[in-house]
Amino acid sequence: MPTRHAPSGRLLYAQSGGVTAVINATAAGVIEAARAKGVKVYAARNGILGALREDLIDTSKESKAAVAALRHTPGGAFGSCRYKLKSLEANRAEYERLIEVFRAHDIRWFLYNGGNDSADTALKLSQIGKAMGYELACIGVPKTVDNDLAVTDCCPGFGSVAKYTAVSTLEASLDVASMAETSTKVFILEVMGRHAGWIAAAAGLAGAGADAPPHLILFPENVFDEAAFLAKVKATVERVGWCTVVASEGIRNAQGQFLADAGTRDAFGHVQLGGVAPTLAALVKQKLGYKYHWALPDYLQRSARHCASKVDAEQAWAVGKAAVDYALVGMNAVMPVIVRSSDAPYRWKIEPAPLAKIANREKKLPKGFMTRDGFGITAAARRYLAPLIAGEAPLPYGRDGLPNYVQLKNAAVAKKLAAWTPER
Repeated sequence: MPTRHAPSGRLLYAQSGGVTAVINATAAGVIEAARAKGVKVYAARNGILGALREDLIDTSKESKAAVAALRHTPGGAFGSCRYKLKSLEANRAEYERLIEVFRAHDIRWFLYNGGNDSADTALKLSQIGKAMGYELACIGVPKTVDNDLAVTDCCPGFGSVAKYTAVSTLEASLDVASMAETSTKVFILEVMGRHAGWIAAAAGLAGAGADAPPHLILFPENVFDEAAFLAKVKATVERVGWCTVVASEGIRNAQGQFLADAGTRDAFGHVQLGGVAPTLAALVKQKLGYKYHWALPDYLQRSARHCASKVDAEQAWAVGKAAVDYALVGMNAVMPVIVRSSDAPYRWKIEPAPLAKIANREKKLPKGFMTRDGFGITAAARRYLAPLIAGEAPLPYGRDGLPNYVQLKNAAVAKKLAAWTPER
């Protein structure tokens, strides 16, 4: 490990991609750890766009209490974005602009809190900093509800969405079971997960056994088999009286097409998915004639701080603190990752891992986590998932019955450069 040196310069923190129920706990970990070492923290407004636009926030204007309140506040306190930098070869100007902004504000440490694309950005910035002779430490900070980052055992944000999914599956199933004789026979819950079925798998924690919900889980790792799906639904309804299905948004047919391809793309170039739950519901109605209901929690699943996992909240704060520790001792192009040492009792620690082993890689659900018929989770999956949803992370509530979430001042830092104009 490099030798610790006296703090000099400023640290810039930015949030990227879809936010989570606990990403602000990571922000709190960053700010609190940096303050303890006498380092001023700036935040980029709306992620990497804020850095490009020189739209920076001075977090030193926030009180200690406000920063602490970030630990229980969902969303992205400084704003996030979906903006993918092009390759160095395709658009070196964007990276040079970032270094120009960093130089103007004496930013010597850059912490990018996000997923695969963010890890790639931090890695490339560490390279361009060297090439331009600017001393800069770039640290990727893990965050994604999809749980698909390589190397790390789990991703901050996932444990809470997993808990929300398992709880929602259990609660909705109790509702359906109550009315099944005269009303809904099939309930379909659609969850996030374009390529990796970690969130869908977490629904399996709601129950165990053939008659316990969810009766079917549809994973993006498996090809959707319409005949097998319908046969399983029919058999379940005939045996149990009703059926709960949890479907990942990214399930595909044998031709590799998303069942819910909306025909558009997002800012990262990903296919926009238009809703697999209604597609499946229509199929159930057409082929089996069962009355159905479906639900699409969408943003609710990743913003539900009231149902956050204690473990997840603790890990989110810990990676923020570790990122600062790594940066201030001169580490570069690394990410603090979670290492599991025991399932029961659950034990974990934080270690640095090279961004080169994480950027642009995707960790999918292992085959050993899915049952042989492809519709459930195995005991191995339960051993992995169960500790991640453990414990509650209580919220402070006001007299109006609503949580006391913090709203930061987000005081702007004075600009020193000409406005940035993106290249077309």
